[in-house]
Amino acid sequence: MSFTLQIADRAPDFRLPATDGKTYALDDFAADPVLVIFFTCNHCPYVIGSDESTRRTVEKFAPRGVRFVAINSNSPNTYAEDDFPHMVQRMREEKFPWVYLHDATQDIARAFGALRTPHFYVFDRARRLIYTGRAVDNPRQAERAKTHDLERALEEHLAGKTISSPVTNPVGCNVKWEGHDAHWMPADACDLV
Repeated sequence: MSFTLQIADRAPDFRLPATDGKTYALDDFAADPVLVIFFTCNHCPYVIGSDESTRRTVEKFAPRGVRFVAINSNSPNTYAEDDFPHMVQRMREEKFPWVYLHDATQDIARAFGALRTPHFYVFDRARRLIYTGRAVDNPRQAERAKTHDLERALEEHLAGKTISSPVTNPVGCNVKWEGHDAHWMPADACDLV
């Protein structure tokens, strides 16, 4: 079995606290035709370098029925700034247009097979995976990106087309797993393509 969700796999359920004071489960987004779940954090230079690019993507696709949900699964014991209070502070300062959830146990990161920050998963109305990987090919300097894989996948899906590249390798820092050094990855975690 692959570490990371495979195309056509169903979205794993979750129930996680958010920076807005609410708790969200997968069913809370049932009305949204397309759901993008992405693993992110507060400190990673690849996340910080692509936050504004991700914001533009959200603003472009939200009016078309695409909902974006961010999850931080990083251990604060590896990077203290990835803790929940810093998540709340970051959302207050940046006013990102997505829900920001905290996966303190890392169970949801394992269920999805999150490899890096950022790592994107796109689910159709039936909550089957239709795209996984990166948003852009250069998230650390998103303004220099040559490919916009997430936007291409969303455009193709919304146009009723088959997604031309449903799997790409996420580019970023690895998820910071509790009890391991900062660069550790699970043995069965590997490149997607």
